[in-house]
Formats: sequence, structure tokens, C-alpha cells
Amino acid sequence: MFQGETAVTVDDKGRLAIPTAYRESVAGACANRLVITYNPFEPGCLWLFPHAEWEKVRDQVNALPKVKEAHRDMQMKLVGAATVVEPDGAARILLPASQRAAAGIEKRAVLLGMGNKFELWSEQAHLAKIRQTLGEDDITHEMAALQL
Repeated sequence: MFQGETAVTVDDKGRLAIPTAYRESVAGACANRLVITYNPFEPGCLWLFPHAEWEKVRDQVNALPKVKEAHRDMQMKLVGAATVVEPDGAARILLPASQRAAAGIEKRAVLLGMGNKFELWSEQAHLAKIRQTLGEDDITHEMAALQL
């Protein structure tokens, strides 16, 4: 559904314009309702889900047994922080200030289409992540089977 990398700007009010290439897809996938939440695995990154996709993720995460601390942490970061946003007339969404601050997203950011969701990275975190390479010890069996 979503793929590609786009440099984006966050305005002084914390709004991000959805790139033109994605506007039709976002409107069709979720009637312009997105959910923004933390990426529990990577610092410097937020996740943006189409609302219907989010509901599936939310239900899976909430079904995890709450007796494990890692489950509670994931529930807090994903479900507890989830915010529904809808683009305004100029196709801008308002990013919650607390999430922007926690992810270090300031004026310049990078939006990645990741299939079923978007990832919104701080410019610095994205650059650091992209510069990392995979070593032989990082390759899983599933990765080794890919024909790249």
C-alpha cells in the first residue's frame, strides 16, 4: 500500500503535510483517519497507521497478557499513546507535541511508506539508521532466503 521515502517539514504548529503522492491512498485506505503512536522498537520514530489497520494492531497488542512487563510497556507505547488525526483542508495532520518531543522530531523529518503503515523519523535518527549496515551475524535465515 505505502512505500517510498519522502523528506518532509513540520511547521511551527507541529503540522505535517501529507505528501501529494500519498493523499489518494490515505483517503482510500482509511477515509483520512490516521493513528499516530510510538514505535516501541526504534528511538526517533513514530508510526502512522490507517485507522482500520490500526484497529487490528491495537486488538493484538491489547490481547497480550498484562502480567509481563514487556507486554505492558508495548501496550503503553502503542495503545496508550495512540492519537487519531485527520488531515485538514490543506492535507496537514497535527502531530502531538509529546510524541514529537519524545521522538526528537523537529522541523525536518523523513516519512517512510512501509506497506501497511508509515514511519515518521526525526531527520537525525533516520540518517543514523540508514548509515548502519547489516553484518553477516545480523542475517537471519529468513533474510538469507531472499533473492535480492
